[in-house]
Amino acid sequence: MILDRFRLTDKVAIVTGAGKGIGKGIAIAFAEAGADVVCAARTRADIEATAREIEQLGRRALPVQCDVMQTADLDNLVEEAMNHFGKIHILVNNTGGTMPCPAMNTSEEFFEEALRFNVTTAFLLSQKVARKMLETGEMGAIVNISSRSSDMVQTAFVAYGAAKAAMNMMTRNMAPEFAPKIRVNAISVGGVATDSLKVVLKNEAAAEEFNKNTPMSRPGEVEDIAAAALYLASPAASWVTGKVFQIDGGVTAPAIWVPTPPI
Repeated sequence: MILDRFRLTDKVAIVTGAGKGIGKGIAIAFAEAGADVVCAARTRADIEATAREIEQLGRRALPVQCDVMQTADLDNLVEEAMNHFGKIHILVNNTGGTMPCPAMNTSEEFFEEALRFNVTTAFLLSQKVARKMLETGEMGAIVNISSRSSDMVQTAFVAYGAAKAAMNMMTRNMAPEFAPKIRVNAISVGGVATDSLKVVLKNEAAAEEFNKNTPMSRPGEVEDIAAAALYLASPAASWVTGKVFQIDGGVTAPAIWVPTPPI
């Protein structure tokens, strides 16, 4: 049956940023599809809570405290996953995000930190996990969580937009080198109802503007992104690599603008 191609039975997935929001949603979705999940994030209480939910679904979970900005933590994450499960089939590079900042106020340190947090860490972890996939002879899938900020002009997001644009090209460039053994794809995410969008959704006027400027007339839900990630990680997408999928409610321009001072 076609639905069987969406199963992840007995696959092992690493999901970064799995303590809340999109990362947590993806981790739980993968478990519902039959995977065991390594839940990585900085806050131990959050990943332990995600792990408990996964175990309640009858799957195994391993919470690993990890600051992706620390290369040693990335090494430890991969080592812990291999020690516990002996193999890795799927990696979701979900950790990322940068606060808005007008271009003229963006410091060298802020810009470079945005690049490292949103793309360099994903590159390093992909490299490390890919080596393990090859060593164990496992076919693999890497899913990078990008943003529509990568290709839409948005005020106050010069650092974040540049970083996510780099992630998109990283995805495309890695895919042919890793194929056919490891597929590499990305999801370009629009405005999803997580903590990062609370400032908009809690303001009645801002929420109304956001919905008006979104063809689907609502913000995304975590499950909207989790469903796309499941497709890309599963055998259903076995002929898909090097692609950036836009999951955004149909927007072609930002649903809301961040005001910046004139220069």
